[in-house]
Amino acid sequence: MKYTDVEPGLKDEVPWSESLTAYDKEHFKTYLRFLDASADDASYEEMAQVILGIDPAEEPVRARKAARSHLDRANWMMTTGYKELFA
Repeated sequence: MKYTDVEPGLKDEVPWSESLTAYDKEHFKTYLRFLDASADDASYEEMAQVILGIDPAEEPVRARKAARSHLDRANWMMTTGYKELFA
């Protein structure tokens, strides 16, 4: 199944850095979607399917790893990274 509202250019693993990256800025909306989904107690499988367009039934390891990577970065953005946006 193809998901039409998946942002183009999403990677399976977020490029990690201790400062904001071009990827962070490009996919800020995706991070917000992850935070909303997490607040609604969505599973990693649901997040991977709806937000990233990865079918967890076909690729369970990839789906979980990609969702976890994006959720971790989204949480970092909300606790630390956001400060750079307003510096």
